[in-house]
Amino acid sequence: MPRTLVAGVDCSTQATKVTVVDVATGEQVAHGRAGHAVHHEAGASETDPEVWWVALREALAATGVASQIEALSVGGQQHGLIALGADGYPLRPAVLWNDTRSASDAAGLVADLGAPWWAEEIGSVPVAAFTVSSWAWLRRVEPDVAAATRALRLPHDWLTGRLCGGAVTDRGDASGTGWWSVPRGAYHDDVLTHERVRIEREWLPVVHGPAERAGAVIGDAATASGLAAGTLVGPGTGDNMAAALGLALDPGTAVISLGTSGTAYAVTDRPAADPTGVVAGFADATGRHLPLACTLNATLAVERVATWLDLDRDDAAGDSGTAVVVPFLDGERTPDLPAATGSILGLTHATTRQQVLRAVYEGAVVSLLDALERIDGAGDRARPIVLIGGGARSQIWQEVVGRLSGRPVEVPVADELVALGAAVQAAACLTGDDLMDVARRFGGRAGRVLDPVARDDGALDRHHRARATLHGT
Repeated sequence: MPRTLVAGVDCSTQATKVTVVDVATGEQVAHGRAGHAVHHEAGASETDPEVWWVALREALAATGVASQIEALSVGGQQHGLIALGADGYPLRPAVLWNDTRSASDAAGLVADLGAPWWAEEIGSVPVAAFTVSSWAWLRRVEPDVAAATRALRLPHDWLTGRLCGGAVTDRGDASGTGWWSVPRGAYHDDVLTHERVRIEREWLPVVHGPAERAGAVIGDAATASGLAAGTLVGPGTGDNMAAALGLALDPGTAVISLGTSGTAYAVTDRPAADPTGVVAGFADATGRHLPLACTLNATLAVERVATWLDLDRDDAAGDSGTAVVVPFLDGERTPDLPAATGSILGLTHATTRQQVLRAVYEGAVVSLLDALERIDGAGDRARPIVLIGGGARSQIWQEVVGRLSGRPVEVPVADELVALGAAVQAAACLTGDDLMDVARRFGGRAGRVLDPVARDDGALDRHHRARATLHGT
């Protein structure tokens, strides 16, 4: 019996991944992956968008079934800035979400309008990661490029456009730009016309609904990718929104994602408005909301310190002793400290390398747990924390999250939840089925639950006192 296949794409910082799913059963029938080249130096983080297009083609080819796919959607890393010229091609490399060069521009935007205004009118207070901050930076340091710009896109928008030729985004990813208002559900003229921004509305993509079709794969894209011409293309969304959809999250369920960055979020029925900027009040991919906090330093911080200590990342001790590591190796986003550096405190003659490494794990988790306490409903300690991302497979990450939270830890089996969530969206666009019904059928939440253990209040206290001393947070 012929199968109906859909695909979800995850264009992350480091790689593009494709997951192909049988619509009727939710079976994941094929996967593909291709890596990216990222320029990351002295606060800069950039990628040539063409790298993403090449990687998507390679990942699709690796599935072996590209020509059989009937619909696909793209989940992409949030916030990145792609400036296109009059010919529709990028004028420079894309500025990625973890580029911190726009920190002063973000601070200027916040000072101009006030953090409460941003929280209430947009849903989030800009930090260096946000697209509006990156655009303000580009206008300031590369005015010739800004003057030649005729369109602005996010990573997922750009790939969607390469596939179907349209200028389309969705409310989830748009909510991370800083110029699309979550409360209003529209681009905000006060930001577009701000003297640091000055964006023409026609430069921006149309914002589609959660299961509104973006278009169909055009001839040139079909030839290059191996997809059939006319293959349905969904609106796509941001990576965190896609992962939440892949998990079929119910409101209030707390998620911690451990990858290059760390994120903490939950789906809510009401929009968030946090004037402190710790929690960004994003929209999700279903019509609800996704308040979220993001740290720059997670698994990469562990790997870097392990290398310095000549240890394997799995060599961490069972406890950190008196050691505390504040692992802000790339600056930090939550808390908003783009110029911060890492610190090691609490060392004694008895401290081991393994305890220092354990303290790095703890330091990465503390910020995420603190953020969950600020998200509506996500701090309920009787409910499990869903742990996803590359770090979720590690017993040490699982144990640290459990011990510092005192909560059950739920670990789904599915590896590529962003791609799976994008596939859910593609299937809903193709069939007209309800998004959450499809998500539950695809089974991304299936996994195991680790029993709660006593919370390590001593370790939490050490980390909080260290951060207060060093950074006043």
